[in-house]
Amino acid sequence: MVLSLKQQVKLTQQLLMTPQLQQAIKLLQLNRIELAETLRQEIEQNPVLEEIDTDPGTDLDISAAPTSDTEEQPPPAIETTREVSIDGTNTKSMEEINWDDYDNVYDAGFSFSREAPDTSRASRLDFLSEKPTLKSHLQWQICHAELTPDEKKVADFVIGNLNHHGFLEVTVEDVMEGMECDQQLAERGIEIIQNLDPAGIGARNVRESLLLQLARIGLGDSLAADIIRNHLHSLELKNFGAIARATKSSTAEVLAAVKAITELDPFPGRRFSDEDISYITPDVFIHKVGDEYLIVLNDEGLPRLQLSPHYQQILENADGATSKETKGYLQEKVRDAMWLIKSLQQRQRTIYKVVESILRFQRDFFEHGVSQLRPMILKDVADDIGMHESTVSRVTSNKYVHTPQGVFELKYFFSTAITQRGGDDLAAESIRDRIRTMIKNENPDKPLTDNAISEIFARENIKVARRTVAKYREQLGILPVKLRRKPKL
Repeated sequence: MVLSLKQQVKLTQQLLMTPQLQQAIKLLQLNRIELAETLRQEIEQNPVLEEIDTDPGTDLDISAAPTSDTEEQPPPAIETTREVSIDGTNTKSMEEINWDDYDNVYDAGFSFSREAPDTSRASRLDFLSEKPTLKSHLQWQICHAELTPDEKKVADFVIGNLNHHGFLEVTVEDVMEGMECDQQLAERGIEIIQNLDPAGIGARNVRESLLLQLARIGLGDSLAADIIRNHLHSLELKNFGAIARATKSSTAEVLAAVKAITELDPFPGRRFSDEDISYITPDVFIHKVGDEYLIVLNDEGLPRLQLSPHYQQILENADGATSKETKGYLQEKVRDAMWLIKSLQQRQRTIYKVVESILRFQRDFFEHGVSQLRPMILKDVADDIGMHESTVSRVTSNKYVHTPQGVFELKYFFSTAITQRGGDDLAAESIRDRIRTMIKNENPDKPLTDNAISEIFARENIKVARRTVAKYREQLGILPVKLRRKPKL
């Protein structure tokens, strides 16, 4: 077979996504916060785009107008600022002001004269934008400790090797190698960190952290410490009887020790976590007005766009003096701006249609709650509004709706079906809600097993296997039956 290069003509059809179409798809899958940021960037990059000024301060105040043409409002009195002079008569009062605390008080109406600062009063340090981290908190304590230069260096090295739980991730040998010091100085550096606040910091694991915290409150040789050292597994299983027999203690003593243990923090570094808290801002609001539901898109914070009248006038009045490059540039930017506005309007209409369809399918949910959630898939909504499933998937991704039943992600309303003999199919989410309610109301002396919950559903002609119950229970974060059972005393 001879290999050779040759040319041939071939006619094919291929779908190409234009930049405008890609932009429309991108806008469709953005949530409200991401959309606002994208529009701000477009306004900065496209000079033809302008934001409509909706400042309420520019509106005309009708109440301030005169009631008749003959009435004249008197001119406002001109206020003058009186000059304040410091002479010998008030020097004494100035000296009595507590100037030392002036810099650390955040209250403009607070008088410092003859008053001691209130310890509960807000300080300017309370309004710092950056939250102290575990590392900065420990280093602040190191700076105020009486340590030698070598001890401070080793302590800083130990601080740098703590994870977000506050546990030490290196061994004594690693500290010796990293700081090129002897074993005594390395152990001394770890001991310094373990004596800092919060208690339990610098431990290698949860067991050591709990022991350090017990030692800090004078319970280092107590029954609680013995349980943590030797019977932690029985404590995890709540087998208090085995602990009592192994430690030769009464059940009351074991329960008192367990109570002391539960008041400890197994991960002392978490309180200094620098993880940002993400608050959900609904993209859509559903309000119930009488017997009807009203859908309102959340446009708060979204800039309202328009084409710049100034640049439109330049294009209309363009003459021979205007260069081709300038005119072509403006025409391109006008097309981009018009397409962006059109895509934004299409996005809002699509979201409204999808939410309206969900409202039709899940009206019983909005009336009665999760127990009435119906099984629904993307194809149901796509067929209802005449769009493709991928479009519905983009609309419902990472978007939230505020309803009379609470705030939910739009994906929440799509759930697989659970068969019910002799009745309508149930949504998997409603089954999970039933399992949560059953376990919440169970007898702690005889908690429900996964098999017992499956049998309860079977008596209601709902087919839910034991393995399905176990899977849903784990998704809800509920412990198995042996860990929910109340210990026998």
